[in-house]
Amino acid sequence: MTATESLPITPGRRLYVQLGVTLAVLVAAGGMLVAHRGTLDSGTDRLAAADREWLVLACLAAVGTWVCAAVAQQGAVVERLPRGRLVAAQFAAGAANHLLPAGAGATVVNLRFLTRCGLSMRRSATALAVKAAVGGIVRCALGVVLLLASPGTVRLSARAPQLLVLLPVAAGAVVLVVAVSGRLRRLVARAFADVRAVHRYRARACALWGGSVAFALLHAGVVVAVVHAIGLGLPASRVVMAYLVASGAAALLPTPGGLGSLDAALALALTAAGAPGPAAVSAVLGYRLLTGWLPLAPGLLVLALLARRSAL
Repeated sequence: MTATESLPITPGRRLYVQLGVTLAVLVAAGGMLVAHRGTLDSGTDRLAAADREWLVLACLAAVGTWVCAAVAQQGAVVERLPRGRLVAAQFAAGAANHLLPAGAGATVVNLRFLTRCGLSMRRSATALAVKAAVGGIVRCALGVVLLLASPGTVRLSARAPQLLVLLPVAAGAVVLVVAVSGRLRRLVARAFADVRAVHRYRARACALWGGSVAFALLHAGVVVAVVHAIGLGLPASRVVMAYLVASGAAALLPTPGGLGSLDAALALALTAAGAPGPAAVSAVLGYRLLTGWLPLAPGLLVLALLARRSAL
């Protein structure tokens, strides 16, 4: 008997490994916070004196994000999913997202959930890819709409038109790579087939796109509510644009739950929008507290409960 056979990797041991990774990440984040203790103290004091009504509104928006994620996930598949377990899975996925980098935790939980609901591994993976792609498209579209509705939200540099020319070039390069690779062509064809199947049902298409739009807006709404709670006089359009830019930038950095990457990107975006440094830190702390830190322990409990009941 080999060492691997004598020490099988059980779900319980896997959970302990994930918790160990989370602990290591939290220790590293704690070291960063200690290094910027002065700014953190100032931001914490400002958050402690924040308007409670705005914080309650931010809490409600944070809770709504899990419901919207469930609606968007249902819209990505034709089959009807169990509603209660679907919402619980999104809540658990948010906690699991803080254990693995670049959204891998949420992907694993949702992939397991969909396969448990009877979908094949390929169709489950395609549904997650469709949901992620629609989420990215929605964020870009919201940013464009916001720029058109409020041209003064951000200042475009003189080189912006030159950078926009690169977008069709990059898109053409992606299309060329897909056309050359036969395997990629088959994967894309299957993905488009699933997308067409979903959009044949108006209710599913509305759930997919509407849930994705509401998800992004509610996350931005949490930031807006926290900014108002701490008395920071920034226009809502600038705060929403700051969140859209920060979330897009954080997606490029593979840290668990965006820990560190989203924090820094959001603080920089709010500062660029006109917020003082300590106030930007307060807003980021409030956003993180409501969307990540407070739901973490309950989310892990829900994750363990779903696994125990063989829903994952």
